[in-house]
Amino acid sequence: MKIILVNKNVNVTEELRDIIDKKFDKLSKYFDDDITAQVLLSKEKHFEKIEATISVKGTLFRAESRGEDVHFGIDKVIDKLSSQISKYKGRLAKRHKGKVGIQFDAIPDYHVETKDETPVKRKKVETKVMSIADAIMSMELVGHDFYLFKDDESGNSAVVYKRESGGYGLLEMD
Repeated sequence: MKIILVNKNVNVTEELRDIIDKKFDKLSKYFDDDITAQVLLSKEKHFEKIEATISVKGTLFRAESRGEDVHFGIDKVIDKLSSQISKYKGRLAKRHKGKVGIQFDAIPDYHVETKDETPVKRKKVETKVMSIADAIMSMELVGHDFYLFKDDESGNSAVVYKRESGGYGLLEMD
């Protein structure tokens, strides 16, 4: 597994780099091909944050953790990613049966723009045509509460989201 390590306000020692390499190497058992993991370590005020994104043929697995100890955070992120990969690997394998392309695309980078001293995170998203079930799976894979997509039945833009009472909701645009 190729690991791209990005650090922000954190001194990454060789020991920490070796720990990250060993922990993430355990995840490679889920895949036939070489995969790339992007790991971001950052320190903010009183906690350390680790974010990891693994891209596999267009499918994203993403997890993050915040806490006082980066080592605990690494373990937590590995557990979350293992759970996601285990949960969706069988479903993806059945659906795509060895095809190179999978319907999921990488999430674009954030662009921070400031207006009147209030930072606004902006993200441009290219909506992909997919079924509601695929949109729900994509939402779960990236760990968000909503997901924007283009409905393959109606051709309209739609948003699938998690309901507080449980289950999912769908907003359709005209």
